Amino acid sequence: MGSPTLPGPQPHHRKTRIKLPTSILCIAGILLYVQLIILPRFTPGPSPNASRLSQFHSERLEAGLRQCAELNTPPIKYELPVSPSRANPRWNPISGQKETIILRNATLFDGESFVGAVDIEFSKGVVVSVTPTSSTESGSQGAEIVDLEGKYVTPGLIDMHSHHLVWAWPDLKPSKDVNEVHPDTGPLTPFVRSLDGMKVDDLATAIIASGGVTSSLILPGSANIMGGEGFMVKNDPNSGPSGEERVEDLLLEHGVPPADRRRYMKMACGENPKRVYGHTRMGNAWIFRQHMERARELVEKQDAWCLSAAAAKESGDAAAIAALVAPSSSKKGGFPEELELDSSVAMLRGKININVHCYEPEDFEDMLLHSKEFGFRIRAFHHALGAWKVPEMIKESGENITVATFASFGLYKKEAYDANLWAGKILSEHGVPVAYKSDHTDGSMSAKYLLYQAATAHSFHLPEELALQSVTSVPAKSLEVDHRIGYVRAGYDADIVVYDSHPLSLGATPLQVYIDGRATLDPEKVAEILSDRLPESRQDQQRPKMRPSIREETYRQVAEGKTIITGITKSFVPIDNQTPSPGVNLTMVLDNGKVICFNTPETCLPHTAGGTIIQLENGHVLPGLTAAFTDLGLSEIAMEGDTGDGSPNHNLNPLDPENVVYAKYGVHMEGRGFERARMGGVTRVLSLPAGEGFLRGVSTGIKTSGKSILDGGVFQDDVALHFTVGQGAKASSSTPTISSAISTLRHILSQNIEKDNVYTRAANGTLPVIVHVENEHDILQLISLKHDFPTCNLIIYGGAEAPSVASALATSQIPLIFSPRSSPDTFEKRNALAGPPLTRHPAAVLWDAGVFFGLGVLASESTASYLHAHSHESLRLAKQAGLTEQQGIDLVSSRIDDILGLNGEEKREIVVWEGDWGRGEGAVVGVVEL
Repeated sequence: MGSPTLPGPQPHHRKTRIKLPTSILCIAGILLYVQLIILPRFTPGPSPNASRLSQFHSERLEAGLRQCAELNTPPIKYELPVSPSRANPRWNPISGQKETIILRNATLFDGESFVGAVDIEFSKGVVVSVTPTSSTESGSQGAEIVDLEGKYVTPGLIDMHSHHLVWAWPDLKPSKDVNEVHPDTGPLTPFVRSLDGMKVDDLATAIIASGGVTSSLILPGSANIMGGEGFMVKNDPNSGPSGEERVEDLLLEHGVPPADRRRYMKMACGENPKRVYGHTRMGNAWIFRQHMERARELVEKQDAWCLSAAAAKESGDAAAIAALVAPSSSKKGGFPEELELDSSVAMLRGKININVHCYEPEDFEDMLLHSKEFGFRIRAFHHALGAWKVPEMIKESGENITVATFASFGLYKKEAYDANLWAGKILSEHGVPVAYKSDHTDGSMSAKYLLYQAATAHSFHLPEELALQSVTSVPAKSLEVDHRIGYVRAGYDADIVVYDSHPLSLGATPLQVYIDGRATLDPEKVAEILSDRLPESRQDQQRPKMRPSIREETYRQVAEGKTIITGITKSFVPIDNQTPSPGVNLTMVLDNGKVICFNTPETCLPHTAGGTIIQLENGHVLPGLTAAFTDLGLSEIAMEGDTGDGSPNHNLNPLDPENVVYAKYGVHMEGRGFERARMGGVTRVLSLPAGEGFLRGVSTGIKTSGKSILDGGVFQDDVALHFTVGQGAKASSSTPTISSAISTLRHILSQNIEKDNVYTRAANGTLPVIVHVENEHDILQLISLKHDFPTCNLIIYGGAEAPSVASALATSQIPLIFSPRSSPDTFEKRNALAGPPLTRHPAAVLWDAGVFFGLGVLASESTASYLHAHSHESLRLAKQAGLTEQQGIDLVSSRIDDILGLNGEEKREIVVWEGDWGRGEGAVVGVVEL
């Protein structure tokens, strides 16, 4: 094959050609580039960029419309009665209840009423059935059966006002996140959340659960007009599948979609925000209304936007849509919202359960006016110690507002000064729902004792079932979780408490607490802890109303003429050095208020001529009780300095005996605390100067009879010289450390032996030295001090960690006045025993070690608040520590006298009660002298 043939030359056809200048060609090229490349970037049309902009508009519009739909969706409502097949959203197969449990033969209070002997079956954290107990065994195959043998059972208790987790124990500043008080935020902080401050490792949580409290509403504090949002928790830390410290695993609504979870707002009116920020009530109201007006304007903007957006979508008006979602210089565009106002807007839209800290009638009324003005609903007034005055006003609001209050705590500030021990009865008779809550902060307010508040309310005539409802179903309804908790019924969460005795009896203690069906207590350990308790058969502590004739006759006759009191069935006061047997019919004959015969009716018959007879139905006689140490007579309203003696200057040089303050010079023999003391059979109180610091001063002994200081009102001028060792001593500039306090006390005792002053009396033992101390190591320092100064009559007061060094205390023969409700609430008390059912009662440990101790008063902002229940505290302690009733009485009477040397020649008072004092039902008939 040869090479291809190339074409040869072709004939040439000549054409005419026009030549353009080079510059024109350049211009044409530029125009073509602009047309094809540049203009499409700025020309509207179906380009990819234009398509994305349209999609942006559409997405923003749809997102806003979804928010509009949520605005008009009310909080989810759960149907009642609950479906028996309901699942517990908190349950998981890893850490949740593993096997079905049947509690057989339980005496059940189901959240509404007692239902008799029943079997309670629960599985996967839910109650499956509640059926009458039969003679034949029945139940799920393979279930764990626990025979309760008639023991009492209630739903898990609900505390609708607690600060644990945000006020964690031990109390240290870095872990306290209860109040958002800062100049940048001010008194309106609805946008903060307790969720963001919770400490899962709070020591208090397990202690609270051991008292039967399975659910709590954790609220921000009450410093602000709007304090922020609260969250419901189950008191079962580390309950998630990983067993880790996660706040989410604590939440009651863990497992519920976030959009369906309940929201709770904490607000406060009256004195708290007034004190913190310096405004008046008028100013507080204006600040709140101004804020709510901003929120209402935002609501109106949102509603207007939603109408416009719906219309624009319907019409397809692209320009209108673009205008609705276009960002401005200050807003991101789209649906109008402000994070700062989110919670307040939710209030106006009925999406938040509103709880208001409020005490007095005028403040309730003001908040009700605000609620009507802005259209939000108040679910509960908290604290509300003046609510008993205006039950109809609260009821007439039409909102079924719950009063979440205290049974005893009061008198501590002006707003609490009108507290009424019969408030629960009064409110319930007017149809106002009553709940009791803890306000858990320190040991005296520990939520562990929530049930005791219900018991106290019952002793002041709140009916039994209403008293139990006050800590179960009433708070559940108020918090809108009564579809899950507050009842033991099929379909409810398996939060169940089993007690060793009637739940309203003094000292009733949980034997087991189930949370989501899981047992939280070790039954073997609980049995060991409670093994030294004495048998107890009392069921109830309803305080009978004293017949008016009895009250009138007794108080008139015990002081005038001759009075014969019959029907006394029990006496804790010896007769001829013998304690009479219970049930023996006794008679007491009084002549002008003095006992001239106290014996059998036959023995006293010769003394009865011409007397007025008062017939008791179930009379009890006790020695007059002594309360050590109180603020009675020195402080009427603890938080109002103008109502008391005042607080000494603790920065004065403690080495100078001239700086010692004497309580006897500041006593005022009047006040509401005296009334509470008499109501509780407390005839004598030991009061000491107020305040903290190393040198506290000299206490005095006063009678609660109301006599003046010139008429025997002060029965002992100087009771003891008081010092503080520990963290409280650091309040004094002269003792900025614990070591300096110990050193100063040693110096005082060593340098005044040969002198003639108050410190000399302390050093030689003629005046007792009481040291307020809690920590075990500080107590050991005092034991060493006692060894070096054996003549000093040293007494320890408080002693939360004393059980840890009980043997050393007993050996040193240093007596102790122990505080009720010892708790590890501070760092210096972190080793304090929590008491049954978690540990042995600290008093049992002290008793077994041979420590000679008595019982002090319940420490709180106002010790006078609890004087009516001083005998109850001793009874509760005696029961839980395995002591007899007589031993419990001695702890608040003869033992205090012996420790402090109060057994002078003066005759002691005795108290006559109508009703069984040992059941907490006794009402004082009168006080007389032997």
